[in-house]
Amino acid sequence: MAKARTGGKERRRKEKRVVPHGVVHVKATFNNTIITISDPDGNVLTWSSAGRIGFKGSRKGTPFAAQVAGKAAGSQARDYGMRSVDVEVSGPGSGRESAIRAISACGLDVKSISDVTPIPHIGC
Repeated sequence: MAKARTGGKERRRKEKRVVPHGVVHVKATFNNTIITISDPDGNVLTWSSAGRIGFKGSRKGTPFAAQVAGKAAGSQARDYGMRSVDVEVSGPGSGRESAIRAISACGLDVKSISDVTPIPHIGC
């Protein structure tokens, strides 16, 4: 006769947070494009990059790779209930604009776009 299980720990599924507004950080380098989506406090919810999607070598730095990474990150953000985002772009890469367009095409409302690329002032 099978013994009934008693005293075992009940495991609850971790519920996903609902974050209606977030911040998208796009780091576009010449070699890759990394997209991180966080809540307004800076806690990372999801991220994607051209390398994570499956592009290798010099193809990671292309605008198409940034577009695919933007779509992936945007669709994951929609799972958190996100509807609107502020976009912060840094870096000189070619995937800057295409990543923003892909995020917007996923159904996220882009409220603002700001360039936060660090600029040296005579090296100091």
